[in-house]
Amino acid sequence: MKFPKSDRVRKLGSSHAGRIALVAIPAGVVAAALMGGVAQGAVPVSFAVSGSQFQISASQLEGTGFSQYAGVAKDTEGMEHTVAIANIKSATLADLCQSVITDTPLGKVGVLIKAGGNGNPASASDLQIGMTGLKGDASFGAIRIGVDASTVNTDAKGSAGDFAQDADTVSIKNLQQTAWSTQASVFTLTGMTLELTDGSQGCF
Repeated sequence: MKFPKSDRVRKLGSSHAGRIALVAIPAGVVAAALMGGVAQGAVPVSFAVSGSQFQISASQLEGTGFSQYAGVAKDTEGMEHTVAIANIKSATLADLCQSVITDTPLGKVGVLIKAGGNGNPASASDLQIGMTGLKGDASFGAIRIGVDASTVNTDAKGSAGDFAQDADTVSIKNLQQTAWSTQASVFTLTGMTLELTDGSQGCF
């Protein structure tokens, strides 16, 4: 299944009241990170986010062309949500799971999507995630930490003066991520299944 190309990215803000950094640490050690206060940098999302965060997990993510910096995502009511923006030019995700739980007048309703199993990983081009939490065993190739967000080596960039990092390659085992937004120019979900749940089942 392929999703069509999304709109080009745009900035939602320009001030730098805070910073978020994804801490780069050796493989085999949990990549924890996502620290920071009220970041108000550029957020490369071209849509208003919903009022619900969602979970993403994968047994293995492999990517090339990586960058990460601070940002703010806004919802339709104008509320700002502090996020860390991760960009990956090309990515594969084995055993991909995405889940979201929503409160409705009839109670909680969940949507659970799975893909990329049985040795046929899902793939994405120009992947971009606005996240609030990340866990996994990570390694980075040719990483640069502390670069200016406006000069990262990806097409999508943050605001001048903001802290950022970039890398030629990124590998994350046992990925667990909480996010407000995800977009890609092409997202191919091999062997996709979608299931409605009672909201008690997430990806992790």
